[in-house]
Amino acid sequence: MEQNQVTPSALERRIDIAVSLADIEKEVDARLKRMARTVKMPGFRPGKVPLKIVAQTHGGQARGEAVGAAVEKAFGEKVRAENLRVAGYPSIEPKDGAPEGTLEFTAVFEVYPDIVVGEFASQKIERPTLAVGDAEVDKTLEVLRKQRTSFKAVDRAAAEGDRVVIDFTGRKDGEVFDGGQAQDFPFVVGAGSMLKDFETAVVGLKAGEGKTFDMTFPEDYHAQHLAGQTVQFEITVKAVEEPVLPEVDAEFAKSLGVADGDVAKLREEVKGNLEREVKRRIQSKVKEQVMEALISATPIEVPKALVQAESQQLAESARRDLEMRGLKTKDIPVNPSWFAEQAERRVKLGLIMAELVKANELHAKPEQVRALVEEMAQSYEDPSELVRWYYAQPERLAQAEAVVIEDNVVAWVCDKAETTDNPVAFDELMGNNAA
Repeated sequence: MEQNQVTPSALERRIDIAVSLADIEKEVDARLKRMARTVKMPGFRPGKVPLKIVAQTHGGQARGEAVGAAVEKAFGEKVRAENLRVAGYPSIEPKDGAPEGTLEFTAVFEVYPDIVVGEFASQKIERPTLAVGDAEVDKTLEVLRKQRTSFKAVDRAAAEGDRVVIDFTGRKDGEVFDGGQAQDFPFVVGAGSMLKDFETAVVGLKAGEGKTFDMTFPEDYHAQHLAGQTVQFEITVKAVEEPVLPEVDAEFAKSLGVADGDVAKLREEVKGNLEREVKRRIQSKVKEQVMEALISATPIEVPKALVQAESQQLAESARRDLEMRGLKTKDIPVNPSWFAEQAERRVKLGLIMAELVKANELHAKPEQVRALVEEMAQSYEDPSELVRWYYAQPERLAQAEAVVIEDNVVAWVCDKAETTDNPVAFDELMGNNAA
């Protein structure tokens, strides 16, 4: 008797499966005969082991495989007959009281949800807008100058922005504490690499001058033996150096890859790179809103099996990331359950987007993929090399195709939703602190 039963999970199904013992015995016999052709056993030539002995040694394996194959076949026939889309793998449970000559099982599994994508007319999406001009190029060049700051010694008191070289000794209750002593130690005043009270103590001192002062570490200081503790520091300034920023000239342009030192060409390249980065950040912010709109407009239940599989993949990715950082993951447990919420969201979005793509023909077109790859290649010295790299392997090209599909979905949703353009400041978009 076949039975489908909906349990508390609307996606869970149960199907009863019956397989014939006679059919299984035939399959066991066939498998043993195939094994006998190649099985090796002391005292017999290959292929000459008596079938009875093969059955004694490999009968359990053959029977297990035969039952598994029969159940798999019967399960496949039933889900195809009922047009069920199975998510994950079924759990097979044996049943008692089967009629003579049969084995009965219950297959417990989940199905994919039926997805009806919601309306987006009421969804609000803000699209940041920013035109890259001379001001943005100038700000970026200033950042590049600061990244290439050099320092020169000066005969004056240290001020914020200067680099100082000091010797220091820190004592707690009169004793030098662990990590509290260093010689020829450099740091830039105001850069935040040292605690603010320590940096402030250096301001106003010239090379050769020293100071003794008390300082209290923050309660949340990373070194627990110092957190919240008051200590005494003795410092001696050995050098004061002021920052020197390079001029935006031919040498500066050459240092940034402009072979002929043309500053105008440098500005053009900076502007082009900025425009690509601005576009990428705007797309990212719009995409975040579209993903939220997809989930908000189309609430669905997702198969637990898919969430578990996605959680496992995220955990594996986290382990690989830790290993790339030089950490031994065997000493760091990474539990897939930590990623369950993220995994469920990813599965939901994947199912909803797949339905949108299928229903609205949002598949990646070859010309779209080519345009994306060529755009990504523009920031490389030899763009054609990156294009060839992508097209050399289908797996790489598939990554670009996935991005195009996402872009198509984003564009489709933005067209349906209440989308407004919102001018945004350069520093805000780039995540910089306002100058």
